[in-house]
Amino acid sequence: MGKEIEYPTPQELDGAIETFFTMEHNEGGKQVSASELLTMRTETIGVGQFSRVRLVEVKQLRTYLETMLPPEEAGKAPTVADAPEVALGIFALKVMKKTEVVRLKQVEHVRQEADILSSVRHPFIVMLYHRFQDERNLYLIEEFVQLGNLSTHIKKNHKLPNDTARFYAAQIVMAIQFLHSEHIIYRDLNPENVMLDRGHYVKLVDFGLAKGLNLDDPTARTWTLCGTPEYVAPEVISSKGHSKEVDWWALGIVIFEMLAGYPPWYHTKPHTVYSDVINQRPEIPQHFDPHGKELIHKLLTKERSKRIGSSKNGAEDIKKHKWYRGLNWAALYNKQMIPPLDGVLEIPSITAPTDIRHFEPYPTSSEETGPILDEGKDETLFGAWDAPDPAKKR
Repeated sequence: MGKEIEYPTPQELDGAIETFFTMEHNEGGKQVSASELLTMRTETIGVGQFSRVRLVEVKQLRTYLETMLPPEEAGKAPTVADAPEVALGIFALKVMKKTEVVRLKQVEHVRQEADILSSVRHPFIVMLYHRFQDERNLYLIEEFVQLGNLSTHIKKNHKLPNDTARFYAAQIVMAIQFLHSEHIIYRDLNPENVMLDRGHYVKLVDFGLAKGLNLDDPTARTWTLCGTPEYVAPEVISSKGHSKEVDWWALGIVIFEMLAGYPPWYHTKPHTVYSDVINQRPEIPQHFDPHGKELIHKLLTKERSKRIGSSKNGAEDIKKHKWYRGLNWAALYNKQMIPPLDGVLEIPSITAPTDIRHFEPYPTSSEETGPILDEGKDETLFGAWDAPDPAKKR
């Protein structure tokens, strides 16, 4: 085996890809936008009420990125083994039908998602590279996180070993801590929104329910009943107004589910789940690590002011808990740790940059047909839907 190609740092790559998508390119002798270089593949990796996530390929990106390689490396074909995922030119394209976004009254949510993802950058949060639109759809070009979601991973293994759950949960803590430092509450933490990259590291996705809130003001609240029922905090259900504490409650549910294989409260009827969350204490299995059990209890404290993570120290109180004793947080942030996967029954892997075996199968669909919004309404609602200045990333 030859020497691995020495790629630029992830930050340099991300910056170069953002620049690529804002440039005009020469294709067949004429100038075209980067969005016109997308090759839409047939694979679908997610479907929502008004959206579909598909794989797209940007072959010209590989040539563009070669300019960043040392001269002796230029021209070498990247492989799945040695290339960063984004360097292979495969992306996840979130396609949202404008007429459905309007009909379902989701205009504010889709704009919030795009604006928040455009403004943040963190190793454990999915990267948004570009946003654009046509007469029928809104588009978000995001990194393709290839090993699927944590929910599928839990189901295939029935439950996860303590060290593995601790590893994933620590990354979630750091991602949520960062969002809170940017005055953003996530509000939809659940295993389906936690993806695993090829290195078995976490990426938070789907920011449709995320919201900006002045977290310097301890009285600041938002009131919308939202989120996946099994992961919704009591204060959301009881309409008392909520803030960042809801994310720490959801973390407690996710840790419980990783260790048990199921959430503490679940039912086919959301109102039954809500009732149980308000009125019952979680029954924690005996096999849980004692320190993990204690942290779950502190996260699933119904009184939000007493919930760990709610004080002025925020996530630092969680990071200092005994369950995390000995963890090198800096090495974790820099992805320098070997994922602790001993005891995991099915360790996901991939064989190609377009391998989607870890995603549910979905029927193919075309977004090129369907109704078109009135031109004036389209301009009013989505006229500003464009790619912001990459320098605004935080």
